[in-house]
Amino acid sequence: MASKFSTIDEYIASFPEDVQAILRQIRQSIRKVLPTAEEKIKYGMPAVMLNERHAVYFAAWKRHIGLYPVYRSEAPIEEELAPYRDAKDTLKFPLNQPIPYGLIERVAVHLSKRA
Repeated sequence: MASKFSTIDEYIASFPEDVQAILRQIRQSIRKVLPTAEEKIKYGMPAVMLNERHAVYFAAWKRHIGLYPVYRSEAPIEEELAPYRDAKDTLKFPLNQPIPYGLIERVAVHLSKRA
């Protein structure tokens, strides 16, 4: 699938300033806990590669930020994720509420252990 963005910076720049700030902070939160992970655009959205096969994606939408795929598990983090669960493996963070950047960091670490 061809993407209209070649870098994550281009993707972020395509949004209004307030959403750009959130996307930059999400990117920074993930990079903080996965500093050596590779960044790419995949499926038209930012992807932080956990190894060559697995990634955590984030994307901005009209009313929320999505984080994908966040598989369900028996881990203690599931209780914290419950308010943000949407589709099968999707977390939605509403733009009209504070974004839980610390939780996003913990999710990235959790996903990296499963990769």
